[in-house]
Amino acid sequence: MMNKKLYMILVAGTTFVFSKAQNISLRSDDFIPHQVSVMNTKYKNKAALELQIPPSLNVNNDKTLAILKNTDFHNGTIEASISGQPLKSAGENARGFVGIAFRTAEDASKMEVFYLRPTNGRADDQVRRNHSTQYISAPGYPWEKLRKESPEKYEAYADMVPGEWIRVKVEVKNGTARLYVNGALQPTLIVNDLKQGKDSRGNIGFWIGPGTLGHFTDLKITKED
Repeated sequence: MMNKKLYMILVAGTTFVFSKAQNISLRSDDFIPHQVSVMNTKYKNKAALELQIPPSLNVNNDKTLAILKNTDFHNGTIEASISGQPLKSAGENARGFVGIAFRTAEDASKMEVFYLRPTNGRADDQVRRNHSTQYISAPGYPWEKLRKESPEKYEAYADMVPGEWIRVKVEVKNGTARLYVNGALQPTLIVNDLKQGKDSRGNIGFWIGPGTLGHFTDLKITKED
């Protein structure tokens, strides 16, 4: 009988049994890409995944991510080092959008996402600074809608630099999620009303926005159920 502190995960047809906390080796073949290219690379002295939205795609939705197969996540903690920066070809509104998706359907039809706007972290414009971190949810809750209907509720400031590694931690418990940035003891952003509901569960993914060169490494998943 399996110890109840152990979990099972299926990745690329292979079964892995792991304890509550698990460091995940990132291999591009273990991810389902949605409107992004995914490749293994080395970035800032770390083995990493690189994500971009192919320039041939005219994307007008938030389903731009790579989903780790069969992670079946409900409650727990997700930790990773992520880096985002605008592509050289990106427009002036690019911010290097990069983040973590959770409770995500494999077809990307639903997801919860915390993401960063790294170029806002040290902007001279205070309003831009206030928009350094963001929560969104699909379907139905893009950033534009959340900012219009609930100003300041779903975004907050955190210090960060584009192109550098940023350590993030996402804690999820039923209808609440907390985002921590760069080892802070207190969360940068708290969402107490996850839009897909407290019972939603699904996979974990890496998310990027338009005009972004994104890198991801050091993924650690701790499941509570």
